[in-house]
Amino acid sequence: MRRAFLLNAVALLGLAATTAPVALAQSFESKVIRIVVPAASTTPPDIISRIIANELSSREGWRVIVENRPGAGGIVAGNDVLRQPADGTSILAVFLPNVAAPAIMNVPYRLDVDFSPLIKVSVSYNALVVNPLFPAHSVAELVALLKRQPDKYNFSSGGYGTPAHLIGELFKLQAGVHATHVPYQQFPQAISDLLNGTNDYMFITMLPVVDLINAGELRALAVTGPRRVPALKDVPTIVEAGFPQLVVEDWVGFIVKAGTPTETVMRLNQAINRAITSSKVRESFARIGAEPAGGASEKFGELLKSQLVHWQKVVTEAGIKIQP
Repeated sequence: MRRAFLLNAVALLGLAATTAPVALAQSFESKVIRIVVPAASTTPPDIISRIIANELSSREGWRVIVENRPGAGGIVAGNDVLRQPADGTSILAVFLPNVAAPAIMNVPYRLDVDFSPLIKVSVSYNALVVNPLFPAHSVAELVALLKRQPDKYNFSSGGYGTPAHLIGELFKLQAGVHATHVPYQQFPQAISDLLNGTNDYMFITMLPVVDLINAGELRALAVTGPRRVPALKDVPTIVEAGFPQLVVEDWVGFIVKAGTPTETVMRLNQAINRAITSSKVRESFARIGAEPAGGASEKFGELLKSQLVHWQKVVTEAGIKIQP
């Protein structure tokens, strides 16, 4: 009797081991996977998430959709995902403003505690641009102007806590200069006022301005990457300009609710890593000035923690506060 019981127990354990991956696969095949993006449609995080969603749908046979939940520094989207089951079917897209948000406002959760890292999806860089009539043709000339007339010039952004704002403040700290921050609620208006000379300079994601730079409507002084970007191969890096501490990655990554089974996290990570290797995905990324990242979930977790610490320090040193 005891021997029969033990044999049955072993058999059941073996069955569980072989059927668990199948059950996991079936759970994804029978449900809709949501990628919740804390940004508006057509923004880089949205576009990148949609590229991955399309590739996962075609490669894995899953139903993957993207839902935009902008607002409150990512809190709207984060709360949405935290209200869902921890089963991997709700994925939160995160990017630079989300790791800076806790230093600027009261965020009711912690990205490194209430969520589990999934994968770093992409990397891109910003361009430091000015109006063609602006009297600086290099970063050194811009710094000299700002030091000579510290109360005259300004830089614009798409709002408090956006990459343009954060990198602009970091630039001021690194260069020892002063300039007035001009935030906009509408990103296109920030670009428009840069084009007409209302504002002086801006650190901006390359997606909306590569064509403007190549057409001579904006002048790029540098890109914030460690090496030159193919789309702007004639533009020097911020390292070449003498500011190696201003290398800033404008990354996009995915996280899931804490408590999601390790097997689920691993399966999603592996599927997205496969998707990133697709030539179609790489070409789509390249068109918007992004590069595929990928890697282990643990590695992305380390990045999240280091970024939270880094931007807390920048926000504190720069005295960044959300203005009414």
